[in-house]
Parts: sequence; C-alpha cells; structure tokens
Amino acid sequence: MIPALRACLARWITLLCLCAFYAGGVAAQEVPGVDMGQWGALATQAETAVDQADTPDATLETLREQLVTYREEFDAARNLNSTRIISLRDQLAQLAPAPAEGDAAPEAAELVAKRTELEEQLAQLTAPVQVAESAFTRANGLVGEIDAILRNRQTEMLVESVETPLNPANWPLAAEALRSAVSKLWNEVGPEEAAQRTADLRRNLPLIALWTLAGLGLIMRGRSWSKMIVTWLGRSGARGLGVWRFVASLLRIVFPLVGLTLLGFAARSTGYLGERGDQLALLVPVLGGFMLGFRWVAEQVFARDDDLALLDLNSKDRSEARFLVSGITLFIIFNMLLLRILELDDGGSLARTVVSFPFTVLISYGVYRIGRLLRHYGSETISQEGEEITRASTLGRLVRSLGTVSVVVAVASPLLQAAGFYNASAFVLHPTVLTLVILGLVLALQRFSADVYGAITGQGEMARDTLLPIFFGMVLLLLALPVLALAWGARVADLTEIWAAFRRGFAIGESRISPTDFLTFALIFTGGYLATRLAQGALKTNVLPKTKIDKGGQNAIVSGLGYVGIFLAALAAITGAGIDLSSLAIVAGALSVGIGFGLQNIVSNFVSGIILLIERPISEGDWIEVTGGQSGFVRDISVRSTRIETFDKTDVIVPNADLVSGTVTNFTRGNTVGRVIIPVGVAYGTDTRKVERILMEIADAQPMALANPPIQVLFLNFGASSMDFEIRIFLRDVTWLNLVKNDVNHEIARRFAEEGIEIPFAQQDIWLRNPEVLRSAPDAGGSARGEIVAKTGAPDAAGSEGDEL
Repeated sequence: MIPALRACLARWITLLCLCAFYAGGVAAQEVPGVDMGQWGALATQAETAVDQADTPDATLETLREQLVTYREEFDAARNLNSTRIISLRDQLAQLAPAPAEGDAAPEAAELVAKRTELEEQLAQLTAPVQVAESAFTRANGLVGEIDAILRNRQTEMLVESVETPLNPANWPLAAEALRSAVSKLWNEVGPEEAAQRTADLRRNLPLIALWTLAGLGLIMRGRSWSKMIVTWLGRSGARGLGVWRFVASLLRIVFPLVGLTLLGFAARSTGYLGERGDQLALLVPVLGGFMLGFRWVAEQVFARDDDLALLDLNSKDRSEARFLVSGITLFIIFNMLLLRILELDDGGSLARTVVSFPFTVLISYGVYRIGRLLRHYGSETISQEGEEITRASTLGRLVRSLGTVSVVVAVASPLLQAAGFYNASAFVLHPTVLTLVILGLVLALQRFSADVYGAITGQGEMARDTLLPIFFGMVLLLLALPVLALAWGARVADLTEIWAAFRRGFAIGESRISPTDFLTFALIFTGGYLATRLAQGALKTNVLPKTKIDKGGQNAIVSGLGYVGIFLAALAAITGAGIDLSSLAIVAGALSVGIGFGLQNIVSNFVSGIILLIERPISEGDWIEVTGGQSGFVRDISVRSTRIETFDKTDVIVPNADLVSGTVTNFTRGNTVGRVIIPVGVAYGTDTRKVERILMEIADAQPMALANPPIQVLFLNFGASSMDFEIRIFLRDVTWLNLVKNDVNHEIARRFAEEGIEIPFAQQDIWLRNPEVLRSAPDAGGSARGEIVAKTGAPDAAGSEGDEL
C-alpha cells in the first residue's frame, strides 16, 4: 500500500512541476540570438500598419524586410537541439508506459525518477523551439499580408483611368509642364557665382576637353575598332573563332558606353547643370547602355552574315528587323528621358500620358512590324535530298508565338492609352519589348556556349548541332525566368519569397525535405555511384583477368557488384540526407499492391536476371537455342532481358523470365565440344562396306575431328529410294559445325564420283490419260478442254515414281 501511495505522489509532483514550468518558464523563454522584445514591438507595428489602409508602400516594404530577417532567424531556431530532442524522445519511448491510475502494480521508483528527469530535459529543450515555431508563424503571416496588400495596390494601379491624350485641350497643359521641367535643369546663379563658375570652367577646361574628345572617339570609332579585331582574328585563324568573335562584339557595347560615361563626367564638370541636370547626366550612360545592349542583341539575332544569324530569315527581313530595333530603342530612350524630367518636377499623370503617347504609337508600330516578321519565321519549306521538309521545330513555334503576341500587344497598347489606361498600356508594351530582348540574349548566349564547347572539344561549329548546347540553352532559359518576372512587374521581394519557400522545402508527413537534402542526396549518391563504377573497372581490368574464373563468371561478378553498389549508394544517400521514409510506409504499402500487379512481368524478369547472374546457366559468348527456335550467341545479360545475336547478325531480345522458365539448349556450356551428324544416301546395289570405308576416310581427314570419342559411320536404314548412312563426328569447336559439314559434303561428292557410287534422287514419270482430248481443236476461247487427273504411283524398278496425268 505504501509503495503505491509513494508512486502516485511522485507522479502528482511531476505533473505540478511540469505545469509550473510551462506556466512560467516557457512563457518567459527566449529564442537564442533573438531579441524577443524588439520582435514583439516590430510585429505589433506591422499589424497596425497592415490594418491601416493608407500606409505607404515604402513603409510596408521596410517593415517587410525587417519581418523577413526575423523570420529567417526563427526558421533556423526551429531546428535547435533537434538531435538531443530526438535522443530524449527515443529514451522515453524505451521506458515502459506509466501505469494507469488505480493500477495495483506500482511502478518502480527508479523508472519514475528517470522518466521525470527525461521529461524535464525534453520540456526545457523544446521550449525555445515552440516559441520559435509560434514566432515564425506570426512573421510568415504578416509577410503574406503585406505582399497581398502590395499586389492589390499594383492591380488597382493598372486599371486606374487617367485623362485621354487625344483631347486637344490637354495638349497645352502638358507642353507647359514639360517646358517648365526642362527649364529647371539648368543652374541659374547670380553675377558673382557666374564669374566663379566661369573661372572654374576655364580651370577644368583641359580635363573637360580631354574627356569630351575621348568620349566622342569611343562612341564614333568603337564599332569600327571592334570590327578590326574580329577581322584580325579571322585572318589569323585563331581556334574558337566564334568565341573570339562573340567577345569582340561585346566591345561594341563597352567602347560607346565608356564614351557616354566620359561625356557625362564632362557635362557635370562644367558646373552649368543644376541638381536635376546632374541626375540626368548620370542617367544618360544607363540609358545608353540599354540602347547599346538592345542593338547588340539585334545584331546577334538578325546578323548580316547568314551563317551568324540566330534566326533563319532572309537578308532583307533581318536588315529591316535591325532598323526597327534601333528605332524602338531610340524612342524608348527619349520617352524615358522626358518622363524622368517630368518626374523630377512632380509632373502629373496628364503631362505623362500626353507626352508619352506619340512614343507609344511609334514603339507599337515598330513592335507590330517585328511581330509580322516573326510570325512568318519557319513557315517556308526547304529541299533536302529531293524531299520537302517543313520546319516545325520548337524554336520556330516559339518565335511564331512571340510574333503573334507582339502584334496583339502593338495593337492593344495605343488603344489602352487612348482610352485613358496609361498604366495598363505601359505595363503590356514595355515588358513585351524587354521579353523579346531577353529571349534574344538567351539565344546569343546559347550560341556562345556552343562555340565555347566546340573550341574546347575541337569540334568547331559542328558543336552547335550537338545535344550539350541544347542543355545549355535550357539552363539559360531557366536563369532568365526571374529576369522575365521582374520585367513583367514582379517585385524583388516576390522572387526572394519564392526562393525562401524553396529553401525551406516541403513537408511530407512529419518530415521536411529541403533543397539542401536533395543536394546532399545527390552528392552522396553520385560519390557512391562513381566509386562503384571505379571498383567495377578495377575488377574487370586488373583483378578478375588474373583469376581462373571464366568470362561469364567475371561478368556476373562485375554486374552483381554494380547492383549492390548502387543499392548501398542510394541507402547511404537517403540516410545521409536525413530523409525519413517512415511516414511514407503506409502510402508505399498501398501503392506497392497496385504497382505489383502492373509491374509483375518486369519484377519477374528482374528476379530472373539475378538468378541468371548467380546460377550462370548461360554466359556471354555461349551459343544457345531458346524456345521458338531462335539460335545464336549471347551478347549481353542485363537485369531485364538477354540479347542474342543470331547467325543473321540480328539481335533478339529475350526476357529473362523466358530463359529461366523455358527450355534453353546451350551448345557451348563448359566447353565447345559438339557433334555433327551428316546423313548420306547411296543407290541400292552399292557395296556398303566400300561406302563405309570411304566415309570413314573422309571423316578422319577433317582437322576439327576429335579422336576420342571416335568417329562413327553407321548404316542406319533401307530408305524408299536409297540406303541411308550417317557420319557422326565430335568436333573440338562446335561453332565450326556448318563449315565442317560443308567440307565433308564436298569431299563425299568428289570421292563418290571417282568411285562410281550413285547418289539416288526421287524421279517422276508422267502418264497422259485421254491424250486425244489434248489433240482436239481449240474452242472459241482459244483453250483446249480436257480432263487432267494426277495420281502418284509406287516406285518402279529403277527407283522412280510414276505419275498418271
């Protein structure tokens, strides 16, 4: 009775201690490395900002950045003490369950004390994890709310309606706003400041002149210099000319861009530009870089040389496309400059839509013309070896689709702005142009990667048609997706949010799989796979050839090592990545039933392949005959099937299950000794002993014949037309069977002709019944009528057969 009371009292004390711990300790628990006070204040401030409808976007973005920082810290804290927590839970699971209340059998005091100690340690270790989980959920929810608010505001801005630029009453107002903004670009000063500015200009004039001359020289001569470099490389026959041509073409961007930067410095050094003018001077090199980049992409995609053009258009269409891209780029630059000038002067939406509308029309017209060119790409047919082949490649379909989209956008954008939807017009037009440029850049970089690969491998331009450059293009396209998303209005925060979610991974049951787990799995499995292949190569080339194991046994050992090594590599990769598959056991068990029925033949062939490799009833190089009469040499034994090369040099793929369950004749298992049987018939009346002696001499003369077992010449039957003999010869290599039979038959024919021995053959005599019918005159149709009856008669005395017709 007393021990039972003591155990019950101990349990109650434990429960009270745990309750007190959770009520006080957990509530005050801090996450290591995180100031929970600042976090609470930030979370409260973010919740207040989210609840207020007029919170500026900049404030929300700032709060979001801070929330993301805390969220990453809480996410890392969720894995605190994970190894120790798992160990404590395993120890608690190994203890016997606590007896139910009122149980007559008390629990030992040692078990009670141990369980109490483990539970206290577990509660202390899991407390910061639970706090981090709660804080992470709160931070993640606030980030999601801020993103939703910003996306909604962006959507509302797109459908916002402003004044139409087609109203003539708005034109003077927009012109006055633009004139006022331009006038404020210059720095207006008094007489004394003007004199000082003039003195500074004179002092800096040599440097300004040097920068100006250098900038103009780079802008005006940079293109010709890059051409000279490409021409020199072509004449020198440098290896990887495509690579160097690509690098030299980049100088068409670098030289003018440096020149624009020098001109900007020179303009700012004069002192005549105001604060806004200085900002525009800094903007000019950036806009110039965009213009040069667009033109460079156009020159790569629509190159003047047919061999260098990335899109297979005729020279006239490529020239028109280059001109259109240059025009579109200039209009975009001028439009951005004017809009920037209005923005510096806080110009309203009226001035922006009126000033930008002519440029929108011109840019849309250029996009429309380019779209028309792209829509006809690949629609023509080419002749190859007398056949008409229509180009329907993936690139062609993509280019035509882009052409269609460009035409639609070029028509819709001016109409939207004319209707007052200025933001929507800009949203569809400019991202479309950027998309075309980015995809053209992807094509250019894909060609460059192919040229680099060709220069490394020595294939040259032939490498452009290989598979690896296509893989490079797919990788480049994946890398371009974030840039395309930014071009179409996605925020950088949206991309970072996607990346953060990707890094956190996804949950399967109680397990979470992250990209780090996948990378660890891939590295460990790749290392195990390579180690397995190296071990197989060492065994096959260095170890096994020095043993007495036959070739089939060597191949079986090498294949078995490969299967075991890959299995162990996969097991080590799963364990090393920390992937817990226990939560998938129920799902895998349910799927295994259906998969078992669907893949039972494959599983049967797999198991049969393992049996063939272990028992080795057949080996590579064996001459076998399987059910169905297929005969040939075994060339390969894989897990699922076996490849047999017939004597016609055709491959027959036989499932391994058929080899295990069916009848297989192996002519060369263990050794190559085999017997050839050659039947011979002679005419009745021939001396049989003479025939036996001649055949024995012929057989003895064969170099492939074995002396033991001895050669046999047997007189077997009295046939219908001949006396039947058989020559039975054991050969040291049965694969020479047909050649030996050929030589023996030739020798038999020669010796029988010399000895006057006749080889009988079946004969037929034809007897005509009613021959007078055949002699009758032909009828109107020109054919003779008669009754033809065929009957095979018994052999006559001469050994012939008679037919009565």
